[in-house]
Amino acid sequence: MTTQPRPLTDWLPITPQEVEARGWQALDVILISGDAYVDHPAFGSAVIGRLIESKGLRIAIVPQPNWRDDLRDFKKFGRPELFFGVTAGCMDSMVNKYTANKRLRSNDAYTPGGQAGFRPDYATTVYSRILKQLYPDVPVLIGGIEASLRRVTHYDYWSDQLKPGVLLDSGADLLVYGMGEQPLAHILALLDKGVPFASLRTVPQTAFLLPSSQPLPKNKHWQTFQLASHQVCCEDKRAFARNFKYIEQESNKQYARRLLQSIGNTTLVINPPYPTMTEQEIDASFDLPYTRLPHPKYRKRGPIPAYEMIKFSVTLHRGCFCGCSFCTISAHQGKMIASRSKTSIMKEVDAITRMAGFKGYISDLGGPSGNMYRMKGKDQRICDRCVSPSCIFPTVCYNLDTNHRPMLDIYQTVAAHPGVKKAYVSSGIRYDLLVGRSKKEAQANGYDEYLRQLMTRHVPGRLKVAPEHTSDKVLKLMRKPSFKLFYKFKEKFDAISAQAGLKQQIVPYFISSHPGCDLEDMAHLAAETKELGFELEQVQDFTPTPMTVATVIYYSGLHPYTLKPVATARTPQEKRQQHRFFFWYKREHRAWIRQVLEQRKMRQLADRLLGRVPRP
Repeated sequence: MTTQPRPLTDWLPITPQEVEARGWQALDVILISGDAYVDHPAFGSAVIGRLIESKGLRIAIVPQPNWRDDLRDFKKFGRPELFFGVTAGCMDSMVNKYTANKRLRSNDAYTPGGQAGFRPDYATTVYSRILKQLYPDVPVLIGGIEASLRRVTHYDYWSDQLKPGVLLDSGADLLVYGMGEQPLAHILALLDKGVPFASLRTVPQTAFLLPSSQPLPKNKHWQTFQLASHQVCCEDKRAFARNFKYIEQESNKQYARRLLQSIGNTTLVINPPYPTMTEQEIDASFDLPYTRLPHPKYRKRGPIPAYEMIKFSVTLHRGCFCGCSFCTISAHQGKMIASRSKTSIMKEVDAITRMAGFKGYISDLGGPSGNMYRMKGKDQRICDRCVSPSCIFPTVCYNLDTNHRPMLDIYQTVAAHPGVKKAYVSSGIRYDLLVGRSKKEAQANGYDEYLRQLMTRHVPGRLKVAPEHTSDKVLKLMRKPSFKLFYKFKEKFDAISAQAGLKQQIVPYFISSHPGCDLEDMAHLAAETKELGFELEQVQDFTPTPMTVATVIYYSGLHPYTLKPVATARTPQEKRQQHRFFFWYKREHRAWIRQVLEQRKMRQLADRLLGRVPRP
């Protein structure tokens, strides 16, 4: 166990004194972040900072600067030699600060002590504008999930309006979207060769604004596609909805087109993304010299909740091929799975076992979806031509390799480590990859073997899964499988638990107010889950966030792929009413639920959910 205090120089500097301690007279890059600085591979500012450091550059971080005083935090390092980097943090700042009811949250998981109020609304824009005001001649490069998902015309739920790509409002010079290691490495290499920042116009996975009078940068390998302009989108919801189809398809392609969108007298240029990271590339990112600890300055301010959740966890892979309508993972991390090598994973496990406070329990071996490690197309040429947003909806693609044995190998190797007592899988898993398939396929891909080992050795009493709804109509809009598969999964779960003599629970996640969902759907959800023995806890009301199919439907009323109308709960009252059905078992909701159902001539469903009431 590590017990000796580490020297402050083990962290990237966040004060002028720490810069001086490294013997630096100036900085090449200054990174502004909406999160506290946690030097861990799960925190974007640490990854980007360590990558810049690995190129031999002088980098400092300004975490959670005060934007309401004399702006001293933005001035304390002076001007960098190359550029300012800006990120709102690991979450969109508006999702981080506000609930689905648009109320301020009382805490912030990325701040010491969980304290709220340490980041502004629309943090990327606020930080960038301040930097441009103070240092108008220094380039500003924006990235992170907020910039990534707001790179093009998008609906902003909190202001209830369409906003242009964030480059326009922020005044930034360049935007990196998605996971930033590949484009950032390219940018740094070009700057090292003396290429001016203003000439960085053909780096993949970046976006910039170009005066409409200027010609497009040439790239003979790229085709170009023109989206409907921001003005047209503001005037025509149908055009906005249609735009999203092209944006999503190009984001998911291995070899995408460059996208253009007119915004006033400028053109937004979005260069195609990089291909999925190779094993060597993703290993290099996770193998950077992280301390895996928050910066020492936070010791007296309390723990950082987001860090406490993951400090003894290991990420096996990135990306998600599900394409769920309400989710932004594939839009930011990519549809294709980027998996780490076993060597890199075990190197991180070794590091965890040496951490102070580690008592032998790995909290999670997972990823965005827990059981996708090493999964990819059997024939990559088919994937290269694919434009589908999901590899498993409406059915699992015949070309998808769903072999679960590589994960079993990782689980078994980690569990056998002499410093590990137990290795848990806390990430949610996709049960539709494990049930409803032929016996031959299940045997070939180790589905039952995986599920048995998962449940008997790696579940901390509760297994997270996300059916999200029970209505097939709603699930189709969500791009989720039929609830019938959940029944099959629960049967297997209960049988394995009984055979092993274990008392374990499934923890299902559900969403209310998703486009296409109405009160009757919620009533049936409540009744079905009640009959399965659940009193639901892990529930949420749909929150429209940029760059999802569901958000486009919420705003436009149209499905972007069919342009057909979809009814959606939009008012706060409608959303509250749907959410109440989750808690049918609470006394304060029962009379209201019965009244609502009986008014809709659904007395039988009311009795099924709440019990029969004698009639006079």
